[in-house]
Amino acid sequence: MKKYEIMFIVRPDIDENTRNESVKTLEKSLTSNKATITLSKELGQKELAYEIKKCKSGFYYLYNIESNDDAAVKEFDRLARIDENVIRHLVLNIEK
Repeated sequence: MKKYEIMFIVRPDIDENTRNESVKTLEKSLTSNKATITLSKELGQKELAYEIKKCKSGFYYLYNIESNDDAAVKEFDRLARIDENVIRHLVLNIEK
């Protein structure tokens, strides 16, 4: 099993329903590709160190997942790049 840590930031200027839909879509991309979500945290709204896509703050989300292959991570990365509500994302392989 490969272990990954995923963090992404969602725009602060959208309504809560739209934000939840974007998060659910990204979460579904992981589970539909046979990844197991071991940790899911909404870290809340935080100030950014610098402006990204004209946003000075954003809602942070943290996920830890386990997967047999990298298909789930590739699909997550693809969807996060397409989604206009996600202003930044990072996927780390946390195996030793």
